[in-house]
Amino acid sequence: MQITPNKKIYFASDQHFGAPTPELSFPREQKFVAWLDEVKKDAEAIFLLGDLFDFWFEYETVVPKGYIRVLGKLAEIRDSGIPIYFFVGNHDLWMNNYFQKVLNIPTFRDNQEYIFNEKTFLIGHGDGKGPGDKGYKRMKKVFTHPVSKWLYRWLHPDIGMKLAQYLSVKNKMISGDEDVKFLGEENEWLILYSKRKLETKHYNYLVFGHRHLPMIVPIGENSEYVNLGDWIGYFTYGVFDGETFELKKFESK
Repeated sequence: MQITPNKKIYFASDQHFGAPTPELSFPREQKFVAWLDEVKKDAEAIFLLGDLFDFWFEYETVVPKGYIRVLGKLAEIRDSGIPIYFFVGNHDLWMNNYFQKVLNIPTFRDNQEYIFNEKTFLIGHGDGKGPGDKGYKRMKKVFTHPVSKWLYRWLHPDIGMKLAQYLSVKNKMISGDEDVKFLGEENEWLILYSKRKLETKHYNYLVFGHRHLPMIVPIGENSEYVNLGDWIGYFTYGVFDGETFELKKFESK
């Protein structure tokens, strides 16, 4: 993709809308919609790197109640011709084809490679990557198995949604204590994963969500690891102008 002069590519992740309750989440949704309204003015494309919702499950004819302002704004932007790309996170991993069919937004379940203005990008949510965390990796395989989704679909939506929301908040899967401090380059598992990826192929930017802590870390010759932060406490996003990548904080007007 060649970026049009005066246009930019925007990146955001980990909004976790619906948590800890829909009522408490609503102001964050309003803030995110305001951000979308702002960036659509000069967006070449928008990348959403997962966990847009704290929980999402698609029944055959039912999707979760709420989020109408966010979904409507995404539909408006996409209908205007601006591409939007969505990467499934660990909280919305049961997303099926709603975004593709209704919003015309492609969804991805693993990393994707892009070239913008001769700069190479590796982009993904970031869950299940790097060393360790074997328990989560096993759990993800179980949760994403077709049989698991088939069984869960037999729960009435009122029960299924309430159960999932309770478990998500109960297990503090939104952002735990480990997400509020930098663990050091030698202990940040997504940095370790990014360095290993550079052993086989060069990327200028390796951009992920999931970690919740905004950071840009040089990890090689002309290579940077980027984590976008979140829309819970940081309200940060990434922007690439064709030359450089920056993290910015959105301040509501």
